[in-house]
Amino acid sequence: MGLRLAITLSESPLAQVWAALRAEGRRALIPYFTSGYPTRDSSAAALRSAAQTADIIEVGVPFSDPLADGPTIQRSTFEALRQGMTLAGTLELIAEVQLSRPVVVFSYLNPILRYGVERFLADARSLGVAGLILTDLPAGSDPQVETAVQGSGIDLIRLIAPTTGPERLVQAVGGAQGFVYLVARLGVTGASPGLAQDLAASIAAVRRATDLPVAVGFGISTPEQARQVGQMADGVVVGSALVEILGRDGVREAARFLGLLRQALDAKGAA
Repeated sequence: MGLRLAITLSESPLAQVWAALRAEGRRALIPYFTSGYPTRDSSAAALRSAAQTADIIEVGVPFSDPLADGPTIQRSTFEALRQGMTLAGTLELIAEVQLSRPVVVFSYLNPILRYGVERFLADARSLGVAGLILTDLPAGSDPQVETAVQGSGIDLIRLIAPTTGPERLVQAVGGAQGFVYLVARLGVTGASPGLAQDLAASIAAVRRATDLPVAVGFGISTPEQARQVGQMADGVVVGSALVEILGRDGVREAARFLGLLRQALDAKGAA
């Protein structure tokens, strides 16, 4: 399956990362950062630092109505907005930091509609953005937007809820690209004391529906949780816990936390 994936998606920067990781028997570390938080300069520094540890980097676009996000991400997005961060500013930030790892833009649909879908895709593509996650765009809800993204050279990454039934799951991943982002638990983003008991079954269900790599996020907040998820999934997304540390303790401590996550994922037997 790894060879077939590498061949069929050879043009995708994300596919190249996944193929290399599979060849090495490793799992992807995918940190999430809110663009412009806690300040624009520290955001840029954190992104550059993360590129030394992570495999793929998610950059979140601040939005005034972040319904899918928990308290930590909401605080970060409101603070970034207060300081003037926008979608255009996020693209400028990505251009400035010139990351050596593939960047996935994580956004609600409204900022992109206001910016202009085609304009956004052209600008993001010119910066080398590899993927796009639209938090509030369920599969099939806006075929015009979905088709535009899928044909842009930027991978359209699907968010999949753990309660998605088999028939709907097949539909949801049918046009997915890059990887599938499986939500580890119901509810909004945020650190969690433990993993969902049915997580392994949810991952297995997604694997039956698609050959794309499966990354798991929402609620993963410790190296031990990352290690456990890495035993089941292809990648681990860590957002709220990282954003909390960055806002409270700064770039150096955020980098140290990412280092601990990296060690946990790469530990013998973790994969």
